[in-house]
Amino acid sequence: MTDRPSPNHGPRKDGNPRPDLIVIHYTAMTGGPGPAIKRLCDPGTEVSCHYVIGESGDISRLVPDHLRAWHAGVGQWGQWHDINSRSIGIELSNDGASPFPADQMTALEALLRDLMGRHAIGAEGVIGHSDCAPGRKIDPGRRFDWQRFARQGLAVWPKPGNPADSGGFRTHATAFGYTAPVDDDTLLAAFRLRFRPGATGPVTATDASLAADLARRFPAPRIDAPTPTA
Repeated sequence: MTDRPSPNHGPRKDGNPRPDLIVIHYTAMTGGPGPAIKRLCDPGTEVSCHYVIGESGDISRLVPDHLRAWHAGVGQWGQWHDINSRSIGIELSNDGASPFPADQMTALEALLRDLMGRHAIGAEGVIGHSDCAPGRKIDPGRRFDWQRFARQGLAVWPKPGNPADSGGFRTHATAFGYTAPVDDDTLLAAFRLRFRPGATGPVTATDASLAADLARRFPAPRIDAPTPTA
């Protein structure tokens, strides 16, 4: 691991230095991790993350875990409205269309195990940028193999369950963590991007059943009041 300190950070605003979430992104840039790291370390961009993983598996640390990196932007997951103050951000060097190389995925597995162990973050706390910012972001995208990580306890995956009324999809998805204020189509698209890539058309009983299983096994903390992000 190489330290490449970014000036783009600050204290976690809720006063709790221990993160509850890990948010996975892709850089949507070409040329390897170098251009992305340069941008994430440029004070004029006002963006950063905690770690960048290159295609060959090299890891760069830009912001210490206890500080608030500027990676998630406007978003929401469960009870948390200021995702940056509650999370660690990991950027995967990827143009947004290419497969993720094996060495990069192996490095991500090792990094997730380390972070989850040190910060007591459960598998349900590993999410994509598209989960907390539906409609605004789509990374890490449909090529990211969430099932691979779920099999190792590094993410979650729904189990096929009893049929569920498609009309209850939003209730179940919200209970799992999709609490961002978006319309039904945007919510469905974000859910499918992660759990049913390739699925199309209106919401189905399958969508509702999978969401219900996730809500039952991995319910998000209850929202009481919005947390200011300014």
